[in-house]
Amino acid sequence: MPNIVVLVKQVPDTYSERKLAESDHTLDRDSADAVLDEINERAVEEALLLKEAQGGEVTVVSVGPDRATDAIRKALSMGADKAVHVSDEALRGSDVLQTAKVLAAAVGKVEGYDLVIAGNEASDGQAGAVPAILAELLGVPQLTHARKVELDGTTLKVERESEEGITRLEASLPAVVSVGEKINEPRYPSFKGIMAAKKKPVETLTVADLGIDAGEVGLGNAWTSVLEAAPKPPRTAGQRVTDEGDGGSKVAEYLVAQKLI
Repeated sequence: MPNIVVLVKQVPDTYSERKLAESDHTLDRDSADAVLDEINERAVEEALLLKEAQGGEVTVVSVGPDRATDAIRKALSMGADKAVHVSDEALRGSDVLQTAKVLAAAVGKVEGYDLVIAGNEASDGQAGAVPAILAELLGVPQLTHARKVELDGTTLKVERESEEGITRLEASLPAVVSVGEKINEPRYPSFKGIMAAKKKPVETLTVADLGIDAGEVGLGNAWTSVLEAAPKPPRTAGQRVTDEGDGGSKVAEYLVAQKLI
């Protein structure tokens, strides 16, 4: 019976106006509604499908501020069994390397894990690198961009779709797998699930609890930083070409001027 860890993240709703803070160019999370990232819902769903087929336990792991508890509770209401929430002000502004390091330490708190499931990339940062970095830090195989996941004993089998076709991958457990949008359709939490989630255990940890020094994380210690940000400029009117027998030449001249041809 697999012991599965699912990584989840609370992100600003994509239907809300998202912006960066003027002071330090970090994501202004208070300016938009916060939700469980949709790709993480699919990761939770895949973990639950594996659990329903083979038994085992599903643990949700999340790194985020206190209000990320809402996203964790949604994952629990879908059917996950318990959660680990790393919440620490020192983490504010952490980059993907620091986040992966914290996640690796948090996953290590889940005794005897067999499989870690994550989304390909979060809708806020869109770095798409955390699952691979996490696998490297944990010292386990990584099977990324999965559209199909299957467990056969201690062997993980994955199908990955690309423009060139379908790639089939295998690895021995423990392993990290990241899933794409085609993996499944996540279930809606039932009323029974929502009520049950209120009683499920959520362990809250700080970076100190994980054995990580606060000086190793956070904006001031990040390997990358945003130097400048500006709103997307409004669309300008296009240039109209009147065809008087030389329309093709005018279009070509325009494209040359724009260095497109």
